[in-house]
Amino acid sequence: MRDFHIPGRSAVLSTHAMAATSMPIATLTALDILRQGGNAMDAAIAACAVLAVVEPQSTGIGGDNFCLYAPAGTGQVIAMNGSGRAPAGATPEKLRADGLTAMVNTSAHSVTVPGAVSAWEKLNKAHGKLSLAQILAPAAKIAEEGHPVHARVAHDWEAGTGKLSKHEATARHFLKGGKPYGIGDVFKQPALGRTLRAIGERGAKAFYEGEIAADMVATLRAAGGTHTEADFAAGLDGAEFVTPIQTKWRGLDVFQCPPNGSGLLVLQMLGVLGECETPEQGPLSPERLHRHVEAARLAYRDRDAFLADPSQVDVPVAKLTSPDYAKKLRALISDEVAMRELPPAGLAEILPKHKDTVYLCVVDADGNACSFINSLFEGFGSGILAEKSGVMLHNRGFGFRLQEGHPNCIAPNKRPMHTIIPGMVMKDGRAIMPYGVMGGHFQPMGQTLFLTNHFEFGMDVQAALDFPRLFPYGGKVQIERGVPTDVIDRLNRMGHDCQMIDKPHGGGQAILIDHERGVLIGGSDPRKDGCALGY
Repeated sequence: MRDFHIPGRSAVLSTHAMAATSMPIATLTALDILRQGGNAMDAAIAACAVLAVVEPQSTGIGGDNFCLYAPAGTGQVIAMNGSGRAPAGATPEKLRADGLTAMVNTSAHSVTVPGAVSAWEKLNKAHGKLSLAQILAPAAKIAEEGHPVHARVAHDWEAGTGKLSKHEATARHFLKGGKPYGIGDVFKQPALGRTLRAIGERGAKAFYEGEIAADMVATLRAAGGTHTEADFAAGLDGAEFVTPIQTKWRGLDVFQCPPNGSGLLVLQMLGVLGECETPEQGPLSPERLHRHVEAARLAYRDRDAFLADPSQVDVPVAKLTSPDYAKKLRALISDEVAMRELPPAGLAEILPKHKDTVYLCVVDADGNACSFINSLFEGFGSGILAEKSGVMLHNRGFGFRLQEGHPNCIAPNKRPMHTIIPGMVMKDGRAIMPYGVMGGHFQPMGQTLFLTNHFEFGMDVQAALDFPRLFPYGGKVQIERGVPTDVIDRLNRMGHDCQMIDKPHGGGQAILIDHERGVLIGGSDPRKDGCALGY
């Protein structure tokens, strides 16, 4: 139970339907779509489109999408990979000829063909009830009329000022006299509104072909990219339904999207943690946090050695998520002292920090559950704005490398290693919780912290999201302010090098489906501006 003397929020409860997103207007839009006869998929796409307008640092139609969908009564989880591919001209030789020795986050070479719009259309056609025009209309209206900037958005906007200043068109639209938009400033995007309406009327083809695609291609080529209109036309069919991966953990079935996403890290870490007894000292005990950190260090080591586009690289998912391998990883972890060096498993590079993403989830009256995530990768993506169409282009290709032999070496039509991972928990053939945690490469760590907070330590979904977080990065363990000093001292004595972090780790949403009582229980992370609402 909450201590009502302490500031916080309670979990939201309802009996009919629920949505949880990182912005209030997106949550409200999802509920409006449900009331208009839409289902969870329609509501998720509509809310995501709104977030692409009102949380422009985190997501947009110029980015990528992943989705897990559990249609009620089927016992199935359907997975969508809406990540885009590198253009046909993107070779390591070309980039090195352009003077690059590594990927640059603001370079046009870091822009892969956006996959989100292709994914939205395919998901809507396969599982939605309403037209794409009806679903995208709220976002288009908000883009045209404007929306006040919220606190977390303003915080991120200020941090992105340098990037937004690099491109003339971007600075003209996303800065005011060189300054970022602040809390309460109304931000309008009429060009984006027109593009959203065009997609609603003519489908994804309006985005990947014709004047909108031509605008994006011209913008990227002017910035030095190799992109062609043929690359974008190929992106029309780029998103694809894939077979999800899963593991059994504490009597539950946890589902993730397969590579090139990072969901297998969640399954790996749960496997390792499942080999451990629940610490009697509780969720903030140094022993519990130490095990999470060590499990993460091993899983992320494997990510950097193996995870890439499975259409071009062999990714040993079954081996990495097997119970035998989990036991071997657990055996490497001492409960008394941190590993000084990780056993070798290939390259051990860590992706750059401070990524931005939006995650949302919806459960409708029929019991359909949708776990949905959309991203520009870093804040404001590449910072390259296609001005006529209003599309901010992501920099997901920043996950590529230029080293020959690296599993993520850039190549034509290749998908980069991806960080965004929606999650779904099933039990006895029924969805019991769509959930997700934002924060770039933090996401697998965040998901395992959240899942163990709730299912192992008994916190409700809101408390499980609120709980302080930590993450091993660059030889340090980045600690949020909520971790007590005596716990930090103990972790340091165990051999970790803890440092306080300025920007909190990610965000998150979740909806627990209590089938026995017929109640939905939702939570939304206080690290963002959003909320859960139901009726």
